[in-house]
Amino acid sequence: MTSSPLAPAWLSHPDDANALPAPIWSHTATRTAEGEIEFGGVAAGALAAEFGTPLYVFDETDARTRARELRDAFATETARVGTTAKIYYAGKAFLSIEVARWMAAEGLSIDVCSGGELAVALAAGVDPSRIGLHGNNKSLAEIDRAVSVGVGVIVIDSAVEVERVAEVAARHERVQSVRVRVNSGVHAHTHDFLATAHEDQKFGVRLDQAEEFAAAIRSHPELRFLGLHCHIGSQIFGSDGFAESAARLLEAHAGLLAGGEVPELNLGGGFGIAYTTADDPTPITELAAAIVDAVVGECTRLGIPVPALAFEPGRSIIGTAGATLYEVGTVKDVLVSVPGENGEATDLVRKYVSVDGGMSDNARPALYGADYSVRLAGRVSDADPALVRIAGKHCESGDIVVYADYLPGDVHPGDLVAVPATGAYCWSLASNYNYLGRPAVVAVADGQARLIVRRETEHDLLARDAAYTGERLGEPR
Repeated sequence: MTSSPLAPAWLSHPDDANALPAPIWSHTATRTAEGEIEFGGVAAGALAAEFGTPLYVFDETDARTRARELRDAFATETARVGTTAKIYYAGKAFLSIEVARWMAAEGLSIDVCSGGELAVALAAGVDPSRIGLHGNNKSLAEIDRAVSVGVGVIVIDSAVEVERVAEVAARHERVQSVRVRVNSGVHAHTHDFLATAHEDQKFGVRLDQAEEFAAAIRSHPELRFLGLHCHIGSQIFGSDGFAESAARLLEAHAGLLAGGEVPELNLGGGFGIAYTTADDPTPITELAAAIVDAVVGECTRLGIPVPALAFEPGRSIIGTAGATLYEVGTVKDVLVSVPGENGEATDLVRKYVSVDGGMSDNARPALYGADYSVRLAGRVSDADPALVRIAGKHCESGDIVVYADYLPGDVHPGDLVAVPATGAYCWSLASNYNYLGRPAVVAVADGQARLIVRRETEHDLLARDAAYTGERLGEPR
């Protein structure tokens, strides 16, 4: 059969609407003989029955495997050229005490962007020297805590932060290592809100200010200048953008060597993953080899030593490890008028499948127009595939979870559906819109499931309301 005229150009009509395309799903996601999707050996139905829906499911084996693969790929490539790589897990993608422990156990450092994220990493027992603090507007309290606990590095994002960090370091009688975030001018091929190295935005300083910032940092004995940092964006495929950014950074890096040591170069993160069958992310081994080769080539041209490298991946480690389970509430066929070549409109059907979550647990489609995929999680069906739109339950017409995919046409209320690749920036961006509690997070591995973040209850939501008396809900007065 051919694709629906309402389907986007990238979406093909599937041969089997029950299949789980490997790039999109976690390593352990399979279907049982009964047709249920299993994650880490635990059936979706059992997860929903025990923990409820919506439910974030994190495949521990998948997350740890990707962390190791990324760590090992860059370690191998940098060792080949006589340098080293440090990998920071970008906690903004998803951070909990348990996940921070996974990353630390796999040899990764942790990148945090706020006092709250720092608190999670510390609660997980992460060595503070393996924590880096980012942020374009770090509060004095956040800087003070970071310095006092001994974080390994603070990323300077503006001129005032040089003085702030130096003053705090002096007060605590510490020498604080810092990097300077610069904008290389390289634009990632992604949504404007995800591209972070162009000039007109809030992060970092101009590349031509690097010498000025390095001199200011070096003027303070309480600060140690490690080098430059740049992040060109998110959900990036290929190495070309990283190579061009590295070339521009290394040009500045070479000039800074005249004033003292510049031991590191941080090229950020943003490695992409597959959300749909149209996505083709670069294998991490190829990406690491290409980036390191680009750095070496530029250092050779400039006649400078190859610095130690640092990277800050988040999505590429945790994104595909996560999936979200929902229960279908309503199914509605909606007529859509499509203009024909002769000027006459044709009415086509789009099937709206509404679930018990939405933009409160996955804001990315509403924020960025992000595309996702979906499959029946509790059963298989040989019904003809139908184009569906997975809608949330919030009072917003833009509350869409999956804009377009195919499900068996007999999808019905009570079905369990799974949306893969929701491990990054879903729980992190979750809200209480319409007073929905944020879903629980469970980890699965080796046939076992365990709660790592509990579901918010109505009591949790009301407890923040100063007028709440604590009365039991739903009972007559």
